[in-house]
Amino acid sequence: MKKQRFPQALNSYFDLLSEEIVLSILEFLGPNPLDKKSFSLVCKSFYAIEARHRRTLKPLRSEHLPKVLKRYPHVTHMDLSLCRRVTDGSLAVVAGMCGSTLRSIDLSRSKFFTGAGLLSLALRCENLVEMDLSNATELRDGSAAVVAEAKNLERLWMGRCKMVTDIGVGCIAVGCRKLRLLNLKWCVGVGDLGVGLVAIKCKDIRVLDLSYLPITDKCLPSILNLQHLEDLTLEGCFGIDDNNLAVLKHGCKSLKVNLDLADSLNKLSMLQSIKLDGCSVTCDGLRAIGDWCVSLRDLSLSKCSGVTDYGLSYLVTKQRDLKKLDITCCRKITDVSISHIANSCTALRSLRMESCILVPREAFVLIGRCHSIEELDLTDNEIDDEGLKSISTCYKLSSLKLGICLNITDEGLSHVGMSCAGLKELDLYRCTGITDLGILAIAHGCPGIEMINIAYCKEITDSSFFSFSKCSKLNTIESRGCHITSLGVAAIAAGCKQLTKLDIKKCYEVDDVGMISLAYSSQNLKQINLSYSSVTDVGLLSLASISCLQSLTILHLKDLTARGLAAALLACGGLTKVKLHASFKSMLPNQFFEHLEARGCAFYWRDKVFEAELDDPQCWKLRLEDMVQ
Repeated sequence: MKKQRFPQALNSYFDLLSEEIVLSILEFLGPNPLDKKSFSLVCKSFYAIEARHRRTLKPLRSEHLPKVLKRYPHVTHMDLSLCRRVTDGSLAVVAGMCGSTLRSIDLSRSKFFTGAGLLSLALRCENLVEMDLSNATELRDGSAAVVAEAKNLERLWMGRCKMVTDIGVGCIAVGCRKLRLLNLKWCVGVGDLGVGLVAIKCKDIRVLDLSYLPITDKCLPSILNLQHLEDLTLEGCFGIDDNNLAVLKHGCKSLKVNLDLADSLNKLSMLQSIKLDGCSVTCDGLRAIGDWCVSLRDLSLSKCSGVTDYGLSYLVTKQRDLKKLDITCCRKITDVSISHIANSCTALRSLRMESCILVPREAFVLIGRCHSIEELDLTDNEIDDEGLKSISTCYKLSSLKLGICLNITDEGLSHVGMSCAGLKELDLYRCTGITDLGILAIAHGCPGIEMINIAYCKEITDSSFFSFSKCSKLNTIESRGCHITSLGVAAIAAGCKQLTKLDIKKCYEVDDVGMISLAYSSQNLKQINLSYSSVTDVGLLSLASISCLQSLTILHLKDLTARGLAAALLACGGLTKVKLHASFKSMLPNQFFEHLEARGCAFYWRDKVFEAELDDPQCWKLRLEDMVQ
């Protein structure tokens, strides 16, 4: 047969594919941004198609916005959370180049913008439906009034906007009538008036987070009148307790309101999520929730000291369709509650029960009956290997937290490795019974794992890092206090190309060789903790070649000099957060730090002296409990 000849005008075989076929290939790529980058480098046509196809951007630096937006003209979601310095000029560029195409913007960690920049977005991006302004601590009511100009806004996050008051929230309520989600967590200037205005003006609200607001029962009738409300969070609202709910149940005769509260109660049946973290919940309150909220799917009672076996058992028997349950630090419950949860909530997908200290080890075997469970937090509990063996039958498990569980060993972990192939997150913080053998079982049985915490597991060595180097999706490793050397770091750098976070604090034998390996192979690394390691000026400066690097923690590096530190910080152009020992403050001129801060880098100073780690985990645990009490 003669070989088929292609026209010379074709740059590659791929040019023969139609754009529809190429787009189909692009759709099959996973969420890893490196995959799409590799796709665009195949040929010129792929490069152009990928640019037209991309809808989401998450740049590292705002100064690159004009060039990036020119390449990607069809962006609908702009995530600027990695750009610490975002000015009004930056937002004007986004508004001008994206215009009506933009539907979502995330400014949750950005600084330096004001109401002028937000006005550009509101006026020029008329199709904007989602905005995240969390942590914008300098924004005031004037800026909130500007947000109200975004008339089509449906989802708005304003967590920790502490300068905004009832006036600003009132403007938003009047202007943004289409809101379905509003997060006001830690907006401590907002009270009953602002929340009441939201409830009156924004009738389509589905999700409302009022955590840590100074509100009282006065705004409850308005909230309960929201016909579409599904998710209500009242964590840390100390002016409201379940006595208000009990009063409502008995006819609300003592509340001086002008609403038919009995009719309001019927609307509670639509609630799918209730979060009462830290509230003064009683048995009567739990029984009331069990009776009224027939559509409940998500319940959080974290740190509610009034939760007992009696109230919780009654509630879960009434809520058999519950999907998520958080009973963290409910220190009065026992195996009785766990038995009722396991028998009644068979569809449970998430169970968080950190520090439930009265639950005996035998009770954790019962959790294995919840075969649909995907997320399980058992931190600081008495679970042992038998409990892990039972839990391993939950084959859908993707997140398992076992920090400070001192009764588990490699044997229990091996059951998880053999049965939970879909595990993506594993927390073994201070699980001192775990060795390299247990980690080998996890790495071999759970190849798709993405996050691992083995901090202060004293028996962990480089062998565990060699095992994890085969897990290509691993992106987060916390291994402080382990017997890791630069050989282990080099193995992880070579095998785990998606690594974004590495904590090797108190890994004393990690030196410059490990840093050079990271600089060569870990170009996606964003955050690293090198405290108490043996890294010097050379190793720190080598990290400057990692363009994604944003966060550095470098405390107690005995061989680090002021000149080496200055050179490294200047060379790492994308840094947004640096933790340093306070002694360096006097070694370098103020102008140096001012220059870096102007680039968007925040400095956090620590002056603690070196503290030796407690070797006895039980002693450490007892000291922690004393601190909590």
